[in-house]
Amino acid sequence: MVVTIAVVLVYLTGAVGALIGVLILLSRYQVDRASVLPVSLLGAGIILFALLTFAVASGLSRGSTLARLLVTLYLGAEFVLNVIAIASTDSWDWVATIQVVAEAFVVFALWAPPGRKHFAPQPGQPVATASARP
Repeated sequence: MVVTIAVVLVYLTGAVGALIGVLILLSRYQVDRASVLPVSLLGAGIILFALLTFAVASGLSRGSTLARLLVTLYLGAEFVLNVIAIASTDSWDWVATIQVVAEAFVVFALWAPPGRKHFAPQPGQPVATASARP
């Protein structure tokens, strides 16, 4: 149940993050000339990691350990970008704060013990080995 809620939140944070990134990218027209490039890069980065998070979310529902690791890394990058958005802009503080809280909840739900059991190898399931010998 915890993982299902986390998967739904990953889809939501991905979609909302992409929307926030587009809005930040469009807000470059309201800043002074010297801030256009940083605002554009910030918006593009948020869009990129939000779409990557959205793309990997389906792997979470299947219990993919790689998907859990990738979502954690992508949400970590989004967390940093949202903190930069909070620190550097005034108009996106409340939206980015809600996004940061949702991302923290998702990472906690994926790595806390109730969610961790969903990603544990099942008995009888083949375990991948590090070396591949013919």
